[in-house]
Amino acid sequence: MLEQTVPIVSNERDTDRYFRLVVRAPQIALLVQPGQFAHLRILSLKDALLRRPFSIFQVAGETFSILYKAVGKGTDALSRMRPGEELSVIGPLGHGFTVPKPGGETPLLVAGGYGMAAMYLLAQRSPQKGLVFVGGRRRADILCEQEFRALGWEIRVTTEDGSHGEKGLVTQPLLAELRRGTVGRKLFACGPTPMLKAVGQFADEFNVPAELSMDEHMCCGVGVCLTCVIPVKVGESWEYQRTCTEGPVFDSRRIVWETAN
Repeated sequence: MLEQTVPIVSNERDTDRYFRLVVRAPQIALLVQPGQFAHLRILSLKDALLRRPFSIFQVAGETFSILYKAVGKGTDALSRMRPGEELSVIGPLGHGFTVPKPGGETPLLVAGGYGMAAMYLLAQRSPQKGLVFVGGRRRADILCEQEFRALGWEIRVTTEDGSHGEKGLVTQPLLAELRRGTVGRKLFACGPTPMLKAVGQFADEFNVPAELSMDEHMCCGVGVCLTCVIPVKVGESWEYQRTCTEGPVFDSRRIVWETAN
């Protein structure tokens, strides 16, 4: 984990209110593992004391990138920043995904909205190509589809309004695929909590291993404030663990859904 002030290389609109930010941070980029995140602070926003966590999307040489949606004061200000301006960054943070071993399980990636950002490095570094299931409310919420296709992965898209791919929820084609067979497969997911819970239930039902990136509100990002805790099984009992340090990725069998929000 490093804290640095880093320059923006590019900050461009992707679709609708989604943007791609690239920063030059060679020391951080060198350390990034799939599923980890960075904590950003806009130096010019003096009244915004809290950083904002973003999954690290891509790493290329001395740079890494994130995908984000302009939804509030902080991300709106971020969307207006230009190359050469600087951000304060802490990263890479968190416990990421387990990259499949050569000849190991075939990965099935499941993402809702910009949960896709957390999946790209996993797909890029996996020795086995698999399937990507991505869902969103509408076409504009389906991100980085071409990047995954360029890696040679098969993508199955769902939108709730039917504007792109199959109409419905991303869990529908996933369930159909699991019913075809589960031997030698492993689930990886990132997205809204209801989607993650459904993926966890499928993992139990079909006895498939699964790793879930839990999307909880984080304030400090380094395990101090305890605002991002979730209930996790420990032995015969359970305890709260921090998604920013012990997570955000957890084995789905350890999550206590009955107690989680």
